[in-house]
Amino acid sequence: MKLNPRYQKNLYCLSKQLGLLIDLYNKKLLSNKIIFSGPKGVGKSTLAYHLINYIFSKDEENSYNLNENLINVQNKSYKLIENRSHPNFYNIDLVDDKRNIEISQIREMINYANKSSFNNKERFVLIDSVENLNLNSLNALLKIIEEPNENLFFLLIHDSNKNISKTLKSRCISFNIGLTNIESKKVARNIIEEDVENILSDELINYYISPGDIVGLVKFVKENDLDFKNKTLKEMLLILINENYYSKDKFIKYYIFVLIQSYFLKLLSINKSKNKVQYLYNKFMSMSKNCVKYNLNYENLFMELKYKILNE
Repeated sequence: MKLNPRYQKNLYCLSKQLGLLIDLYNKKLLSNKIIFSGPKGVGKSTLAYHLINYIFSKDEENSYNLNENLINVQNKSYKLIENRSHPNFYNIDLVDDKRNIEISQIREMINYANKSSFNNKERFVLIDSVENLNLNSLNALLKIIEEPNENLFFLLIHDSNKNISKTLKSRCISFNIGLTNIESKKVARNIIEEDVENILSDELINYYISPGDIVGLVKFVKENDLDFKNKTLKEMLLILINENYYSKDKFIKYYIFVLIQSYFLKLLSINKSKNKVQYLYNKFMSMSKNCVKYNLNYENLFMELKYKILNE
């Protein structure tokens, strides 16, 4: 199961958004600085890759199939991007185990951006997780993004649950992306080729959850031979904490916070002691931010959650 947007040949439930971007491109009105903003896993990067393939492949064999929103895997540009060797495409993302996009990554991209285009064609710089730019990398990006070279497009991917620089936003066109719960389940079903309801509990998937989250959770459940079909949110959280999955699995390290937020929302909807629940939620979020800021171990954080909330 390939989850990387780079390999997603199908685009589900975002055909209107792609059509709008392509229409702007064909009319020579497409901005060369776009921020795709939306929840993590909603399909922002996949949309960007499909737009790029449409543009790159328009004069190639096996060009983009706009009727079916489908990338032809035999297309030359698709293969080059898949192999990380396309001369007119540059991708930046978080390096494994790094908290920020570092200045060295931006400097390397600037060296690329200052070179001539291959065959005078459009060039694209795709930067994922722009909310993770540190101050130095942000400032370096702002300098080049203010006046990009001719035929150079910046597509920036932003998790809308996290803040980004107001200056960066002011220099770009924002393109907001969202899906309904029904659409998210439909996208996930197409990717995993199974009914989500047969694998995950109704309590879980009835909360808002992005397609990427659903697919990532299904992958995690299958790899670890777990039963999340008949588990409550509370039971799932206890499993993830007791078995220390949050430190062993990259997806769960992120996703456990989505589950925790969902659980607090559930408590707020049914609990008479809302002030206490809100206080504990605010305290937990403050502690989690300190863990990120000071690179602290999460174990104490999750133990406190377990004993003060989950064991009640």
